[in-house]
Amino acid sequence: MAISGDARLAALSDWLRNDLNQVVDAIRPASSDASFRRYFRAWLDGTSYIVMDAPPPYEDVRPFIDISRLMRGTGIQAPAIHAQDTQHGFLLLDDFGSHCYLDKLDAESADALYGDAMTSLTRLQRGVDVDSCHLPPYDETLLRAEMNHFRDWFLTRLLGIELYHSEITLLEKTWALLIDAALEQPRVCVHRDFHSRNLMVTERENPGVLDFQDAVIGPITYDLVSLLRDCYIAWPQHRVDGWVRDYHLRLIEAGLASRGEAEEFTRWFDLMGVQRHLKAIGIFSRLKLRDGKSGYLGDIPRTLSYVTTVCNRYPELSDFLRFVQSSVLDRANAALAAAA
Repeated sequence: MAISGDARLAALSDWLRNDLNQVVDAIRPASSDASFRRYFRAWLDGTSYIVMDAPPPYEDVRPFIDISRLMRGTGIQAPAIHAQDTQHGFLLLDDFGSHCYLDKLDAESADALYGDAMTSLTRLQRGVDVDSCHLPPYDETLLRAEMNHFRDWFLTRLLGIELYHSEITLLEKTWALLIDAALEQPRVCVHRDFHSRNLMVTERENPGVLDFQDAVIGPITYDLVSLLRDCYIAWPQHRVDGWVRDYHLRLIEAGLASRGEAEEFTRWFDLMGVQRHLKAIGIFSRLKLRDGKSGYLGDIPRTLSYVTTVCNRYPELSDFLRFVQSSVLDRANAALAAAA
């Protein structure tokens, strides 16, 4: 295997064998993600585990450790941590198997799988005390910085668009509107990447929840948007509408929402989606240009379609929609076709 000469894999294997005194039957690559983290599946004395390799100084495993405990305390199936080496960035974790939601979602399975995911999400939002959990806030600074990825990495660097003063002003006006909509929402624990690639299909306590180390305290609709307007899979609008209504009812039952705010909740959901999808488009562009990871470019058209569809519903976003339609879409299609 190409990774046989990998110095960090050798160090990880040494940690398992010598520091933890484990009998290592085999180690195989399990997955990687959009960061520097990698995951290996290790069979230790006949039992399968996942080993996280998070190389310092690029990654810090301590937030993962802390938030895993926080989430498991709410009843969510986050992986238990069986051993840790924070100095070298190694964690020994539960193995939730090889099937993420994206592998198993289809028209027939979606209601059941999303029902399980929404049950977990309700537990998270109800179970974390926002005032004592010590998670950072999803504040104006972070929300704006995320949307600036769209401007800096997608518009300017990937598409080569030179923004004039009027267009920069329009972007700032749009950012301000989306930030205001996010900050007026009830505050809960936000996973930040609660989507089909981070939810594992498990036989018990489905789903297994991964990649939560960037959790914050923020808007109540954020994770629901991640789940239902997923950058990696899209659903007909009537199904999304039904799931949003179902989740709002769950929140009412949990004491986190009121019956009179259904229309407002939908608006929050829609505008939160625009913020998240602008961020995602920028990050997908950065992964290509900075990190050489081109695979995410194929998800930009779906993600950009979410943005234009929602903007078409809200008059206050009509100017931004016209900008995207007149100045962005054709250049995006050409750039993505050239990169394919």
